[in-house]
Amino acid sequence: MRYSYLFLILFAFSCQPKYDVPVTIELNQNWEFKKVNDTVWKSAIVPGNVFSDLLENKLIEDPFINDNEEKVQWVSQEDWEYKTTFSVKEETLEKKNLELNFEGLDAYASVYLNDSLILKTNNAFREFDLIVKPLLKPENELRIVFESTSKQEAIEKAKLPYELPEGDRIFTRKAQFQYGWDWGPKLNTSGIWRPIKLVGWNDIHLRKENTQIKLRQLTDSKADFNILLEDYPSTEYSYEVYVNDTLIQLHKKLPSDMIGVVSFQIKNPKLWWPHNLGEPYLYDIKVVVKDGKKILDSVSTKYGIRDIELVTEKDSIGESFYFKVNGKPVYAKGANYIPQNSFQDKVTNTHYEKLLDDVVDANMNMLRVWGGGIYENDMFYDLCDEKGILVWQDFMFACAMYPGDDDFLENLKQEAEDNVKRLRNHASIALWCGNNENSEGWHRWGWQANRSEEEKEEIWNNYLKVFDSILPNTVSKLPDTDYWESSPKYGRGNPKYKIEGDAHDWWIWHDSYPFEHLEENVPRFMSEFGFQSFPSYEAIRYINQSDSIDISSEGFKNHQKHIRGFELIDDYMKRDFPVPTNAEDYVYMSQLLQAYGITKGIEAQRRAKPYNMGTLYWQLNDCWPAVSWSSIDFMGNWKALHYKAKQSFEDVLISNTIKGDIIETFLINDSFQIEEGYLKVEIRTFNNDSIWSIGKNIKVSPFSKDKKYRINFDGLEFNKDEVYLATKFNGKIAIDFFVKPKDLKLYQAEIHQRIIKSDDGFTIELQSETFQKDVFLYSKTKGHFSDNFFDMLPNKTYAIHFKTDAKSLDDLELKTFNTFVR
Repeated sequence: MRYSYLFLILFAFSCQPKYDVPVTIELNQNWEFKKVNDTVWKSAIVPGNVFSDLLENKLIEDPFINDNEEKVQWVSQEDWEYKTTFSVKEETLEKKNLELNFEGLDAYASVYLNDSLILKTNNAFREFDLIVKPLLKPENELRIVFESTSKQEAIEKAKLPYELPEGDRIFTRKAQFQYGWDWGPKLNTSGIWRPIKLVGWNDIHLRKENTQIKLRQLTDSKADFNILLEDYPSTEYSYEVYVNDTLIQLHKKLPSDMIGVVSFQIKNPKLWWPHNLGEPYLYDIKVVVKDGKKILDSVSTKYGIRDIELVTEKDSIGESFYFKVNGKPVYAKGANYIPQNSFQDKVTNTHYEKLLDDVVDANMNMLRVWGGGIYENDMFYDLCDEKGILVWQDFMFACAMYPGDDDFLENLKQEAEDNVKRLRNHASIALWCGNNENSEGWHRWGWQANRSEEEKEEIWNNYLKVFDSILPNTVSKLPDTDYWESSPKYGRGNPKYKIEGDAHDWWIWHDSYPFEHLEENVPRFMSEFGFQSFPSYEAIRYINQSDSIDISSEGFKNHQKHIRGFELIDDYMKRDFPVPTNAEDYVYMSQLLQAYGITKGIEAQRRAKPYNMGTLYWQLNDCWPAVSWSSIDFMGNWKALHYKAKQSFEDVLISNTIKGDIIETFLINDSFQIEEGYLKVEIRTFNNDSIWSIGKNIKVSPFSKDKKYRINFDGLEFNKDEVYLATKFNGKIAIDFFVKPKDLKLYQAEIHQRIIKSDDGFTIELQSETFQKDVFLYSKTKGHFSDNFFDMLPNKTYAIHFKTDAKSLDDLELKTFNTFVR
């Protein structure tokens, strides 16, 4: 009898469940939407937004086509309602805790569960978690009413005795670019833009955003960590820590003085490094919480061991601005990033992967996430972690002054905490920056005009509450990341913009300064500068819904959002380039113009190292098909700038200056390796005759900039418009000219082509008897050319790979700059 009783006990124990983990249900099915005053419901896709749903139901025309943008402005003025029904199983209803998690509602939303109002929101950037167990039933209805932003903005505006700069958008916490920008449309969305989830659990629910990994000590032999669990359930449970799927630490229970703190150690740690400077190594770290042998929950993250520091130190010139990674200075090379689509639901993981691959392919190591967009999806930061791309992360404030009432400040404080907590474990996050150009606008754009001293003091004090108090305090208490108040530190009207902090140099473009200005005015860190160009032929055809390349149609003109954009492109083109009358040729020339100016700036800044320690051009990408400052257009096509920037961002860069009769040759090495080889500088005619040359064996130190030659060619007889300068080192070549592109006397000759099928596309072999400048390959076939807008030396075969899924390439065409100068 005694043995039978023991058997029953063992049997009962063996039947204990091995798991009691939280249950997560995504509520993304069966959604419908309508205007609040309508009676007919239409199908909706969640996550999404009202514009996408209207498009899907063919109730509006595509605002990215022609001038349809104007026809859909009514959408933002309406109130919209979404609803779904969902079932909950009995075993889920029996959980002790049931929570609805709203990851993103844009923006003024009233949420009803089974006709009970459970939530009112006013911030698209915040997450909201609500315990809903008392309201849930086996069958449920979730309904969300979105109110037009203009209604709430009018209420908030009426509370102020004065008007704040830059319109009513400042009152609403959502993506500011949706109100229209000088590169983007006015498409003010509303809707469920991020997932809604129902989470049920009994004892433990570990949230990833409430879990922080803190590096306590780092040596070559070991790294000591604490994992801070804000959702710690009990010191009585056991905690297992896995690194790369190997159990390395077991806490049978936490000490009373370490509540919510789990420690572990990694031996012989591998560091995370930016792209091209080492491996961006990531550890898989997981914490499992158990009650006896029963798993209650776990939380996992990828983690890179690194130390990133923004160094701002006074020196004999002003004040430095550069990043150190793992104790080593890093020259930042990259661009400014904006949202990839006006409708975030249209951005897929494939889009993220392709764009970040394009960033890596162009030898970039930093992106600045601009403050008028969004705090990006996790996928974006995951890929930056994996690829070694440093992220300068703006808080979402741009080009405006914002309110300072208690409700607004509390709202954005919670926004900051939500997003800093969500992103703090990412190795790629190098900096949190308070805003984009708010301080510059206040001090330089006339925003203070005709205001009383009391009014100006109040507005500036409200600025300080946000950017000098709330945001830096949030960053300091949550991650180990530096904070920068505003980008730029000084506007370009202040002479300090070149000697302290970061700079936005818009003397070119906005003030029509020549590109040479960038060579003569180099700041400590260039965080913005840019120039527009037309997009690809594919994008233009899409805008026009026509095979012709028409850049004069009213529909196409609507895709130029800068009031002087077309005029400025034309003015700059006349200075340095021939101006074609044919639209297709004009588009090609505009891209060469953009690349010419921006790479002139990139190389000047790199030649100024270590005085200058970073160059980020404006901008990487587009949110719709447009004439803009991007180097990659909305369709994913590389413009000339992206191809040329790839060369200008190479870790070992050959860069020449030609002033009068003086050539100076620089070798810039951003890597941590010594480079040795033969450096040859040569002047050759376009038919390949050598006029003059010089060469020597050189050594280039790690992370250095050296002037290797200063050559005076006064007295050397040659026609400057009929030659080029070729500088070669270790398989690299830099081509420079002695006159402006429009003044070159290039020869006309055929470019011979041979197309060879390969497994993933085609190889295109090209050859010419004369020097060919800026050879551009194009086709209606969708794909990517490994190189484009490149120079061809005489009698040399060039092999360009065209990656495509197409089985044939029958419409390949090319342009060469030679045909425009005779």
